[in-house]
Amino acid sequence: MPDLRKDPITGRWVIIATDRARRPTDFTRERVIPQGGRHCPFCPGHEKNTPPEILAYRGSGGPNEPGWSLRVVPNKFPALRVEGDLDKQGQGLYDRMNGVGAHEVLIESPDHMTSLAEMPEKQVADLFFAFRDRIVDLQKDPRLRYVMAFKNHGAAAGASLEHPHSQLIALPVVPNRVQEELDGSLRYFQFRERCIFCDIMQQELQTQERIVFETDHFLVLAPYAARFPFELWVVPRKHNSRFATTEAPVIHNLGWVMRTVLRKLDKALEQPPYNAIIHTAPLQVGPLEHYHWHVEIIPKLTKLAGFEWGTGFYINPTPPEEAARFLRDIGLP
Repeated sequence: MPDLRKDPITGRWVIIATDRARRPTDFTRERVIPQGGRHCPFCPGHEKNTPPEILAYRGSGGPNEPGWSLRVVPNKFPALRVEGDLDKQGQGLYDRMNGVGAHEVLIESPDHMTSLAEMPEKQVADLFFAFRDRIVDLQKDPRLRYVMAFKNHGAAAGASLEHPHSQLIALPVVPNRVQEELDGSLRYFQFRERCIFCDIMQQELQTQERIVFETDHFLVLAPYAARFPFELWVVPRKHNSRFATTEAPVIHNLGWVMRTVLRKLDKALEQPPYNAIIHTAPLQVGPLEHYHWHVEIIPKLTKLAGFEWGTGFYINPTPPEEAARFLRDIGLP
């Protein structure tokens, strides 16, 4: 029988359609295999083809020169721009404001042919240190309310260039999907005086049905009401609502955790495209007792269609318990 499950945080319903597909081999996949690019603007020696760097971790060379291990540059074609005033206006029943914000690209490695799953764990950790550094800097701007930090891996997941990179977009508003999580976790906290993410982790540790693996700092799990096959959450075990305040030892461990998760997905799903998103509290607020930052990883194995767009429901053909079990059993060298 199909299973209707309700997300305890947002109240969103998901259909677990168990009769459609179960195992990784049942999906038609688009493998992400880099082809190489002689004229890639992100490769070393082409630094002048990007806007001037905002941040770089380097072992040699000067700004906008080779010798870097990670660079952060403004997006050449930004969705939002730092310059200008918000100029909020009401136009009848409509609201508008100027497209003020920031749009930055984090070039994860000088190696065009690598991926996060193949990089050393320190290099993966450096990506999250760079995310943290940039969020700390952007939150000084009182116009900005939220920073969405994310990675699109593969063309099917929205990546327009194959050189390994991530992005962040700083917004003057809090996105609706983030607000749904904030509101849902606040309702739970007002009723029980506990963080719902902390309670989810406690219950998952007791049942062990949807746990993929754990470390001293993180729990990797397939959520109960997973929207997509092999959707995973990486949740810090210590309560913290703001990614920007994460301590260095935790971020170092996050590098190992993310590399391990992505290696398991690569082995199980043959190098799938995926999206990875950091969910964190808004910028201009203090620590929140009811919210918990985390990373969501979504392999691109299915497509949304009319039913999903029309209802807000998702149809997931792989039970999260099956996905977690399969990934648990995958051994890595």
